[in-house]
Amino acid sequence: MASLEVSGSPPRSRRELEVRSTLQDKYSVLLPTYNERENLPLIVWLLVKSFSESGINYEIIIIDDGSPDGTRDVAEQLEKIYGSDRILLRPREKKLGLGTAYIHGMKHATGNYIIIMDADLSHHPKFIPEFIRKQKEGNFDIVSGTRYKGNGGVYGWDLKRKIISDGVLPCCPGWSLLGSNDPPISASWDCSRGANFLTQILLRPGASDLTGSFRLYRKEVLEKLIEKCVSKGYVFQMEMIVRARQLNYTIGEVPISFVDRVYGESKLGGNEIVSFLRGLLTLFATT
Repeated sequence: MASLEVSGSPPRSRRELEVRSTLQDKYSVLLPTYNERENLPLIVWLLVKSFSESGINYEIIIIDDGSPDGTRDVAEQLEKIYGSDRILLRPREKKLGLGTAYIHGMKHATGNYIIIMDADLSHHPKFIPEFIRKQKEGNFDIVSGTRYKGNGGVYGWDLKRKIISDGVLPCCPGWSLLGSNDPPISASWDCSRGANFLTQILLRPGASDLTGSFRLYRKEVLEKLIEKCVSKGYVFQMEMIVRARQLNYTIGEVPISFVDRVYGESKLGGNEIVSFLRGLLTLFATT
């Protein structure tokens, strides 16, 4: 007569199962760079510190688009310092766009989860363990950092960045008070939340922060979304969330603090603002 084998180990708690699952996972961080020579060593150090302290398996893939300021040289040094198993430099000869940078990086990613973030210190790696916990708790396909929920916020933005982030032109008194080095001002912040609400009405994306670029994806989900997206520039991140809604992917959110870059200049100009507004209208008309 066959015997019934019973495990002698006690049942694991949900938290224990989450920890075990995280240890089995690997997280690939994609860092597109252009003229980030001063910021890159700092963001890489913060990433390594955060992952190491949390016991998370990771790799950091740097996709430099022919930066003339020596970013590639710095990345090569970081690869030597931390090891090529942790830091992978996968450069390109010139600027080819954010979407193609992600595609290029994913070709070399060995993780089953992909984290996208800015290399200019706007996104602090301390939030990544929270992203991972959120994903495990809800089994989400995507976890997005949000500046518009809970204790999330924006610090140090000038007017141009406010316009792009919130999707429309300023709509309330007091917006001109915002200086490039100032924290959010009450009137400006209320205005920006109202503007973001208008974008929500137009696109109904199922997420509170459309233009944010600090996110965690299942690798296969990001691959599918990039196949579907046609936008370029700053509209790309917004379209990713809109397409995710169309494909019925689940989205979790973690409040984050977004801080303007420490070194270097913003890549955002007048042309990007015009392109953003056009892209917003195009998405509204086609989705």
